[in-house]
Parts: sequence; C-alpha cells; structure tokens
Amino acid sequence: MLKEKQQSWLSLNMSDSVLMVEVVTPEKRVWSGEAKMISARTLEGDLGVLPGHAPLLGVLADGTVSVKAIDGSTNDFLINGGFISVSNNRVSILGESAN
Repeated sequence: MLKEKQQSWLSLNMSDSVLMVEVVTPEKRVWSGEAKMISARTLEGDLGVLPGHAPLLGVLADGTVSVKAIDGSTNDFLINGGFISVSNNRVSILGESAN
C-alpha cells in the first residue's frame, strides 16, 4: 500500500514539474512552450514562478520577463505594461507589447 502511494505521489510530482507558458500581445503570440521558471517584475515587486506556484493575477511593471525553458535556454522579453496569470501550472504573460 505504501509503495502504491509513493508511486502515485511521484507521478503527480512529475506531471507538476513544468509550466505551460504563453507570452502574448494584442497582435500575436510571441512565445509558447514548457518552462522550468519564470521571473518578472510586478507593481508589487519581483516575482519568481516555479511549478506548483499558488494561483495569482498580477500587474506587470515595464521591464524584462525571463522564461527559463525546459531545455535550459532562457528567453527574455521586454514587456511594456500588462498582466501575469498563474493557475494550475499555466502561466499567461499578457503584454501591451513584447520584444
């Protein structure tokens, strides 16, 4: 019984080990994919998002949002105003513009 619980817990954690991320503007989807970590600056301060993060909705300050993809690459986007939404390992970065 204990072994079954351990396997169940392991499989749950494996599925929770990545973030599904979208970076979008009103004109287009800038980037989407799986990531290990997101860092961004909100009006309330710096924010780091890892898999399993609590749900949140934040207002992004102008600045860089960094997405560390599962392949180890880092994608930096200059965001000019927008929002970040986190729920169930899904992260949406909604920017007025993103470069």
